[in-house]
Amino acid sequence: MTGIKATGEKRLVLVSGRAHPELAAEVAEELGVELVPTSAYDFANGEIYVRFGESVRGADAFVLQSHTAPINQWLMEQLLMVDALKRASAKRTTVVAPFFPYARQDKKHRGREPISSRLVSDMFKTAGANRLMSVDLHTAQIQGFFDGPVDHLWAMPLLADHIASRVDRQQLTVVSPDAGRVRLADQWSDRLGAPLAIIHKRRDPTVPNQVKVHELVGEVEGRTCVLVDDMIDTGGTIVQAAQALVDNGAAQVLVAATHAVLSGPAPERLRDSPITELVTTNTLPISDERRFPQLTVLSIAPLLARAIRAVFDEGSVTSLFDGNS
Repeated sequence: MTGIKATGEKRLVLVSGRAHPELAAEVAEELGVELVPTSAYDFANGEIYVRFGESVRGADAFVLQSHTAPINQWLMEQLLMVDALKRASAKRTTVVAPFFPYARQDKKHRGREPISSRLVSDMFKTAGANRLMSVDLHTAQIQGFFDGPVDHLWAMPLLADHIASRVDRQQLTVVSPDAGRVRLADQWSDRLGAPLAIIHKRRDPTVPNQVKVHELVGEVEGRTCVLVDDMIDTGGTIVQAAQALVDNGAAQVLVAATHAVLSGPAPERLRDSPITELVTTNTLPISDERRFPQLTVLSIAPLLARAIRAVFDEGSVTSLFDGNS
């Protein structure tokens, strides 16, 4: 028999960027591991430096970064961490990006535009990533942008179970805030056994973050309505949708959204809106000054930890979601 036969155990390592240390600590605790000690800082001109404080040779490495503002800084930091792992001889590197950066720019709406989420996927691959893991991508087609396995995790079970525990399901209507979220709302409708309503809106592609609500399709009068979306950025879409539901006789309006971007005036808009409760996850950090009374934040850490463990153990990630992805 030729060659050398080696015996050894697989090693999982979890490394984290600086964007959301609280989430990284939660995931590490769920996994029962310690974060790899990492030195990371910015030079005076804005360049980022990273270095791991222990060997990662031959390890199955998971690089967790939450892409909050300033998004370009945290994206660059994660790319540098992936590159460092490659050059330090990690066996496999998985990018864990709970909120995938540039996910809204997944196609060309008009001529001479980039497809930015494809570019981000290419950069991760070039840096040395073997696998991607994310939660509730803006569109499922982003899975096809990365040349390798993509684990698309769903926060719907977590959010839906919370909503179900708070309301009378016999009086519940699931509402899509626009045509693009109908498939998501339909999945919520099936899980909760509730009827579906749709708000039709039109967006001016030349004016970002501004929408105008048009008509409502479905019965909402006297019912508890839950608006479902993947993210809330400035809050304009969801607040207008909530107001449209109230104007059509809804008894109360709840909102469930995975990613709380909460840019600019969002906290004030949501606080002053007719929304009874906004349920989200901690895929992005939410500072104390950007929280408001109606906000409920659920931890995504257990889901991320289960998925990371499944990848490490060569198990099935889609089995966590009944074969869906």
